[in-house]
Amino acid sequence: MTMSGKVGEGDWSVSAEVKPVAGGFVCTVHVDHDDPKGKFEHQFKHHTVFATERDAVLEGLREGMVWIEQKRAHSIHL
Repeated sequence: MTMSGKVGEGDWSVSAEVKPVAGGFVCTVHVDHDDPKGKFEHQFKHHTVFATERDAVLEGLREGMVWIEQKRAHSIHL
């Protein structure tokens, strides 16, 4: 069984899915939000291998929320 988590509010959401790998766990982060130009979605793998599933999912959610914050503030352009 793999661990996952999701957070969101209004027009944005972040989800994180954890999978086992050699030496620990990796996290794939999915972010999406609605803006005036339409629905935006992006998926990426966190760069770290974590010792526990808990650490991986929490850090994935945190990183995704930072990503959404920067995207909504127009600090990131994709």
